[in-house]
Amino acid sequence: MQVDIEKNPQEQDVRSQWVLNAPEPPSPCRVVADSLRKTISHFQQKFSSLTDQPCTTLLLSLLQLIFPIFSWGRNYTATKFRKDLLAGLTIASLCIPQSIGYATLAHLDPQYGLYTSVVPPLIYAVMGTSREIAIGPVAVVSLLLSSMVQKLIDPAADPVGYTKLILLATLLAGIFQASFGLFRLGFLVDFLSHAAIVGFVAGAAIVIGLQQLKGLLGITHFTTKTDIVSVIKAVWEAVHNPWNPRNLILGCSFLVFILTTKFLGKRKKKLFWLASIAPLVSVILSTLIVFLTRADKNGVKIVKHVKGGLNPSSIHQLDFNNPYIGEVAKIALVVAVVALTESIAVGRSFASIKGYQLDGNKEMMSIGFTNIIGSFTSCYVATGSFSRTAVNYAAGCETLVSNIVMGITVLISLQFLTKLLYYTPTAILASVILSALPGLIDVSEAYKIWKVDKIDFLACIGAFFGVLFASVEIGLLVAVVISFSKIILISIRPGTETLGKLPGTDLFCDVYQYPMAVKIPGVMIIRVKSALLCFANASFVRERIIKWVTEEESEDDKGNSRSTIQLVILDTSNLVNIDTSGIASLEELHKSLSSRGKQLAIANPRWQVIHKLKVSNFVGKIGGRVFLTVQEAIACKTRC
Repeated sequence: MQVDIEKNPQEQDVRSQWVLNAPEPPSPCRVVADSLRKTISHFQQKFSSLTDQPCTTLLLSLLQLIFPIFSWGRNYTATKFRKDLLAGLTIASLCIPQSIGYATLAHLDPQYGLYTSVVPPLIYAVMGTSREIAIGPVAVVSLLLSSMVQKLIDPAADPVGYTKLILLATLLAGIFQASFGLFRLGFLVDFLSHAAIVGFVAGAAIVIGLQQLKGLLGITHFTTKTDIVSVIKAVWEAVHNPWNPRNLILGCSFLVFILTTKFLGKRKKKLFWLASIAPLVSVILSTLIVFLTRADKNGVKIVKHVKGGLNPSSIHQLDFNNPYIGEVAKIALVVAVVALTESIAVGRSFASIKGYQLDGNKEMMSIGFTNIIGSFTSCYVATGSFSRTAVNYAAGCETLVSNIVMGITVLISLQFLTKLLYYTPTAILASVILSALPGLIDVSEAYKIWKVDKIDFLACIGAFFGVLFASVEIGLLVAVVISFSKIILISIRPGTETLGKLPGTDLFCDVYQYPMAVKIPGVMIIRVKSALLCFANASFVRERIIKWVTEEESEDDKGNSRSTIQLVILDTSNLVNIDTSGIASLEELHKSLSSRGKQLAIANPRWQVIHKLKVSNFVGKIGGRVFLTVQEAIACKTRC
């Protein structure tokens, strides 16, 4: 195919000079300084715009900036309140039994789960940006905390010391979360990929479910380990010892009832409230059954005393001189990332349905301050709950007032109704937790990950089996390691492609993706698909190019040479930066091609790339063959 070379050669030379004579890119220090200056200027402009306003307007603007409730609260109506009131009461009915169950999962007294469903929702309601998120304790975070903190202090041997570490971890987790938002470090949350979270949550759900067999079977002594082997072994040993089947019968009966209402709620959307109140109804009915029949005298395990009253202050329990402060900080960092990942994922999901944007940095700060203040009021780590948020959305919530209604309802329950929970069977709490677990195991999403990206699926099952057969933190570590390995693998072995010209266009595309693309006689055009040519991948790229040139010139089956390459054009349009190893590799490539009588040309280099190639004198070594486009590089070869 004949190449279009009708462009003015002088014009092409001028365009090449545009590339070669570009101004020097800013240094890293300059980039950082400019970023800081823009940030400071942004805040100065905001501050100056505020200072020009009257004091009352200034105060209102500051309050709206820190507390979004002052912004959307001005347009709040009685109609919205009716919807929020119904939604708040609905999620409160689900929240109360779940909170007690999650507290026991975290190896804390039941009241701590209720405490965590009072203050955090109230704080988030005035600081959060999501309209649907229901804040409180969640199963995965409860398991994560208990599995890691109990390695420092045994909750059975020293419950006071264990509770102090949980509260300290909550405070530090809140500080980490608020810092992520303040310094715009939200990318740290992305260290846990979507695939890793799917596998981790599914594995944690199975572990949580197995651990609930303790309450469902009425087992007194149970393992503190979270791996599936230890849990099944503990259950096996317990079953072969004398045990009371009444706990199992009671728990399974109400588990079937709760799951049935969930099924009906999914089949008929108008009956969503039935599934929402089923856990609370189960708690009330089972408590009445145990109280009336005195089943606790016949082996049925009950909750017994639940401390009531307002959230007590826990500031005096935050001990920064604790010998485990370093280990607690590590635990807090992991918990902070997992809790933020879950909450932001939930918030964005429902925000997209409602058609508004969620501010990630503000969300991090609001969740952070929620946990900081919560740690002062006997709360452990709270975050957005998917199950309660889904119920909140289905109940028709309009704003975060539903969280306020939920918090006040739980507070009233703490103040007046905790004595009624004395006879609540532990098997019912296990049933409530078990009923919430199927929604955490997303098989269809795992299958979708398998179809889309096999390495992502490897991270998914790595997290899943890591949680199941090792521990929760090992599962997270495996997922992060596999995800980072994927990034390193892509960096070390970047994609390279041979380009050809699409008939009737000036476009050059991958000849494997577009078989109709025609290769230019005597020219090999190669594009590096990596954004960085560095020490990790430079040798691989050089060897791949030399191999392709050699194969292109090799003889066919009849002994005839396929083609003779005269010019190799390196399309660097995707290449954002290059280091000294990358430049050295290009120099070696140039020497290798020159020794075979071939030329090397660079097309469409980016700012940082051309600057470094000029400084290292590589442009001079290749005879200044640097062009704005691939087409111009080919035209220059034709003229020469």
